[in-house]
Amino acid sequence: MNLTVVDAVRELMRAWQLTKVFGNPGSTEVPFLADWPEDFDYVLGLQESVVVAMADGYAQASGLPVVVNLHSAGGTGHAMGSIVTAYHNRTPMIVLAGQQARSLLPIDPFLSALEPTHLPQPYVKWSVQPARAQDVPAAFARAYHVATQPPCGPVLVSVPSDDWNQPAVSISPRPRIGGDFADTVALDAVATKIAASTQPVVVVGAAIDADHAVSDMVLLAERIQAPVWAAPFSARCSFPEDHSLFAGFLPAARQPLAETLAGHDLVVVIGAPAFTEHVVTEKDGPDLPPLILIHDDEQVLARAPHAIAVRATPGAGIRHLLCGVTESASPRPPIRQHTAAPEPPAAGERMSGAYVLHTIRQTMPTNTLIVEEAPSHRPAMHQHLPITLRQTGFLTGASGVLGYGLPAAIGAAMAAPDRSVVAIIGDGSTMYSVQALWTAARYSAPLTVVVMDNGEYAAVANHSNRLGVSGVPGIQLGEVDFRALANGQGCQGVLVSDPVELARALTDAVCADEPTVLHVLVQQARATLPR
Repeated sequence: MNLTVVDAVRELMRAWQLTKVFGNPGSTEVPFLADWPEDFDYVLGLQESVVVAMADGYAQASGLPVVVNLHSAGGTGHAMGSIVTAYHNRTPMIVLAGQQARSLLPIDPFLSALEPTHLPQPYVKWSVQPARAQDVPAAFARAYHVATQPPCGPVLVSVPSDDWNQPAVSISPRPRIGGDFADTVALDAVATKIAASTQPVVVVGAAIDADHAVSDMVLLAERIQAPVWAAPFSARCSFPEDHSLFAGFLPAARQPLAETLAGHDLVVVIGAPAFTEHVVTEKDGPDLPPLILIHDDEQVLARAPHAIAVRATPGAGIRHLLCGVTESASPRPPIRQHTAAPEPPAAGERMSGAYVLHTIRQTMPTNTLIVEEAPSHRPAMHQHLPITLRQTGFLTGASGVLGYGLPAAIGAAMAAPDRSVVAIIGDGSTMYSVQALWTAARYSAPLTVVVMDNGEYAAVANHSNRLGVSGVPGIQLGEVDFRALANGQGCQGVLVSDPVELARALTDAVCADEPTVLHVLVQQARATLPR
């Protein structure tokens, strides 16, 4: 039998264990999908941004690269919000995008992508439409190695529909290129600076957890007796939040951030930008202390000119520092005080977000993976739902683009069927990707979704209040029946308005054999956004 392009690509996919494909098909993808192999799994999502976010969550929870199959310009365009998130999440993702037949491209046919390699930029590491059909397998192989090299990220390969059935030759599936690297000379100098410091502090970012280095990070912090802060908007938990050295969450603005770090004579930032800011503040506050930034992304290092930059993957960098620093004689910082349990609501009142999050903490199994997209409840989550696992205990979107949380939780549940996965999603965020519930029901994803319904885009309301402005339209959402939306797509939907029923509803949902959506009515969250 003569080998075709689709045969050669599928050989590579088998060799690299990429046989689970997340997609939403269109006409230009039919030749790739025809005669779908029995050993491949096609995970169907009902909208392209949902598909990419599901694949993202699967990759984050499994640690494996993923393949996404999208339609040409329209489908890739729909997916762009989630591709932006995948880029910031550093997700090893290969997007196979359909394209009109090569023979029609000179006349800009219907459903063609006019500039397919430009469309996803700059939110992919690499994008290509091969010059010839015979080049498609080699392009796919290169895409795999680009996507999986630190810093990982999405890539896009646009394939004209008539390429798939053209003759091809096999491509040897080279092993994945090793990822760990460290500038050992620079790290030795960092160890010397830490030894000379009297008040060091560490700031941790999502890349540490993605590199499976949280336990090593705990050892390093304990050895140098340094408090540890979570970086602003970190998309993963990279230090157990119940540890005595955990100091809290840095604000996302320069002045309060500098005030928080004042008094330290050295700040070591690992696996995070230095720093992500969200709002403008006055520039007349204290200067930042001396900074050292350890990261594997040259772009992150380059845009922090005020820091000494050291290029290393987080795990390799931390392990090298462990060999170079000595036990500190400094006393351990005081233990961070736990927040008292919130009061239950008065009769006739809705539950507070804090009450719901505290109840989740009390009822969930210890290995629960939390996927969050409820921006206005994030401060309460920091107080009442600490993440204590040392590997993949928390996921959220690093980009701030809404619509990630619900499908990402479904993907994570598919990747980790032996764990409890709980999605904490705002009502506004849920409506960006509510059709993802169809896929959850179809695949019986072991998932509990807690929809925190306060009837508005509370994050926008909070931001308006902070700026001292009023009359902002488009904040109120009114009533949405999330129980009915869940039931209509095949999930179990439960309305929870009575606080007495919440703990039982959560326990039943976790034990259920089907994905369950808890529509929880909560108070409007008037918390301050991260400064």
